[in-house]
Amino acid sequence: MTHQSFAAVLFDCDGVLVDSESITNGVLRDMLEELGWKLSSGECMRIFLGKAVKDERGLIEAHTGQPLTEDWLVRFRERRNLGLMHGVQPIRNALECVVQVHHNFSGRIACASGADRFKVELQLDKCALMPYFQGRIFSGHELPRSKPAPDVYLAAAAGLGVAPGRCAVVEDTVPGVTAGVAAGARVFGYCPPEAGHDVPEALRRAGAAVLFADMAQLPELLGAGLQQRGVMPSGRA
Repeated sequence: MTHQSFAAVLFDCDGVLVDSESITNGVLRDMLEELGWKLSSGECMRIFLGKAVKDERGLIEAHTGQPLTEDWLVRFRERRNLGLMHGVQPIRNALECVVQVHHNFSGRIACASGADRFKVELQLDKCALMPYFQGRIFSGHELPRSKPAPDVYLAAAAGLGVAPGRCAVVEDTVPGVTAGVAAGARVFGYCPPEAGHDVPEALRRAGAAVLFADMAQLPELLGAGLQQRGVMPSGRA
């Protein structure tokens, strides 16, 4: 079974293409503490990983006793974007992986993120990934529902003119895997040993069909079109 078994590949952005979670999480933790909700970095990551902050309004308001205003969200994005502009880096081997997958699939790849478009485009541009996704970027902020709902992956598949069932989705969080599975795609779960990604067992329970620990592995895994659920070589399996 070759890569022709899939017609397109849909990549998440944060934690899959760009190493941004620690930067965003640090800004969020600091700003929540300013509101009165004190969390460790690990607690903040566990609660918010893979989720849009705006969608967690009720949770934040319950813990701070204050309304989460649009002004606060604007200031959060400004501070987050400043941190990303100065510090975001590509995930290890992600650029080489994207170049190869873009070639193998004749450009039928897309970036489907739960984040706002400005953040996604900023990061792809800073990490030299934009040429491979230009015109094929989809944001959950622009759809009725973000992850874990399937909307952004359904929109990306439709944008490429490919049935969702013929798409491979690459994700590293439970909400993202849940979204990909709900869209009807086959999900490849990226689970390296570094912090900022959900653990292999959690991704497997969410429905990831294949787990892997290094983006350098992905082009070959997509080509293999593995039928069985399983864990690829990983220090976290």
